[in-house]
Amino acid sequence: MKKRQIQKVIVGYSFLAPSLILVFTFILYPLVWSIYISLCDWPSFGTPTYIGFKNYINLFRDSRWWRSLVHSIYFMLNIPISILLAMLVAIIMNQSLKGIILFRTLYYLPVISPSIAVALVWALIYNTDFGILNYFLSLLGINGPKWLASTKWAMPAVILYSIWKGVGYNMVIYLAGLQGIPESLYEAAKIDGASSWTLFRYITLPMLSPTTFFLIIMGIIGGFRVFDVIYVMTHGGPGDATVTPLYYIYQQAFQWFRMGYASSIAWLLFVFIFSATLVQWYIRKSWVFGE
Repeated sequence: MKKRQIQKVIVGYSFLAPSLILVFTFILYPLVWSIYISLCDWPSFGTPTYIGFKNYINLFRDSRWWRSLVHSIYFMLNIPISILLAMLVAIIMNQSLKGIILFRTLYYLPVISPSIAVALVWALIYNTDFGILNYFLSLLGINGPKWLASTKWAMPAVILYSIWKGVGYNMVIYLAGLQGIPESLYEAAKIDGASSWTLFRYITLPMLSPTTFFLIIMGIIGGFRVFDVIYVMTHGGPGDATVTPLYYIYQQAFQWFRMGYASSIAWLLFVFIFSATLVQWYIRKSWVFGE
């Protein structure tokens, strides 16, 4: 290699060096280290002691871990509801109406609002004693539940909040998908006498299937990773009614200082997320248009 080429390579890598150092320091090194400590018994204020796969064996016997997974799957009920609402709103927002940009902005505002602040406001809305939601229900003659203080209603309350927070994002993605559908398809179908329902069923839905696939994948990943709303609104309670895998990792690591066990939970959670994504990726060929 010529001297000039070597100089170019050195200059190139010198530009890459800051990013590579950051990636190694904050991603690769912690990743490898977490694998090692998942095989250790490591109290936060002690020295890691190698114990092999004991953490993983104990994890499969941990009923609280399995309940947290069930809670995540329960939480994922927001995915089909949010997707259906977002599709409906996106179809409306795709019309050429006066002031439509303002309405698009208003629907997207919850997405860009700080999650912690919004969750605190929703916790006040759900308050049993002075919450505005139960107040409006009382005007209708309905005795509102205790919401976040009830093992039955705490997770539905979290799901309702998540739908409100996420519909705007899904709506924008669907809106981009709708605007990418060639108008010529609708015009040709109308010439053949297709009804509005036929247009929606045989053109809109199939053409939006890649968008729907993306939103389902992101929704499943987000369902397994939900943490902030649980931390702010319920703290995993009442009892363990809203403990999710990520919140359980937080408890193990930063409340009970079992870093090794928390790392094993994190890696097993990765396996679940990867497997769920892989299954969805495999079956997409049966319903995603163009696959």
